[in-house]
Order: sequence, then structure tokens, then C-alpha cells
Amino acid sequence: MNLREATEGKEYIIQRIETDDEELDAFLFSLGCYSGEPITVVSHLKGGCVVSIKDSRYNIDTQLAEVIFI
Repeated sequence: MNLREATEGKEYIIQRIETDDEELDAFLFSLGCYSGEPITVVSHLKGGCVVSIKDSRYNIDTQLAEVIFI
């Protein structure tokens, strides 16, 4: 299941991130978004979702939410 399909307010563990873009991988890692890390979907928006990672909130778009598997 990816982040787009996640239930709001429930904590999940990131299983994997499926992207071939090394720059995107490095960016997500700098946010604390990597395998084994807890993540919570705060809310779903029209163009993506708001997630909470390590006590910080980020707005990510739909395409990015689809490559983060929980």
C-alpha cells in the first residue's frame, strides 16, 4: 500500500521507496523519510497529502505519495 491509500491519523512504517531518481532519494532521506521510519498521514489534499515524519509536517504531491510504500 502506498501513502495515497493510507488512512488519515494512523501511524505506518515505511517499507520501501520505489524511485530511480537518486536526487529524490537523497531529498527524502534528508526529511527522515526512509525504510523503517514511522510516518503518519495527517490529511489528504486534492494534489497530495500532508504527512508527519519525526515531529515535522510536510506537504507531498500525489506522485511522490505513490512511490512511498507503507
